[in-house]
Amino acid sequence: MQEFHHDPVLIGWRERIGLPGLDIPHVTAKIDTGARTSCLHTFAIEEFQQDGTTWVRFGVHPYRRNTNHEVWCEAPVIDERTVRASSGHEMERYVIKTQIELAELTWTIEMSLASRDDMEYRMLLGRTALQGHCIIDPEQSYRHNSTRRRRTR
Repeated sequence: MQEFHHDPVLIGWRERIGLPGLDIPHVTAKIDTGARTSCLHTFAIEEFQQDGTTWVRFGVHPYRRNTNHEVWCEAPVIDERTVRASSGHEMERYVIKTQIELAELTWTIEMSLASRDDMEYRMLLGRTALQGHCIIDPEQSYRHNSTRRRRTR
């Protein structure tokens, strides 16, 4: 994969993000600098073994307030971490690596999986994923709606 170095792009407090490695063309993400790790809200998380490696299979409802549309995904687990939610509650979560597309860029991030389908935003984009890529303008949202082909970094 070829790397492109770029200046950070300006994004709003929420954006539509593509997850091409999970076959999700777009999901609305809330930008959350209070969260270290990004999180995708999933359901029916199931662990399985493939070639001696732990994987997870899970469902995603990528559209807000719509549980009729489901996308089923599989990914290798890179870690299991204890994550503290904003409520202070700690839980164990699977962590995967996947590519995201935002603002005509593509890069790889770590993302935890949480079975919390009642959340308004299906994804939280945490500060580790943003570092070196994005600057946030909290007065704007949906600065980058395009789902066209993106530059890879």
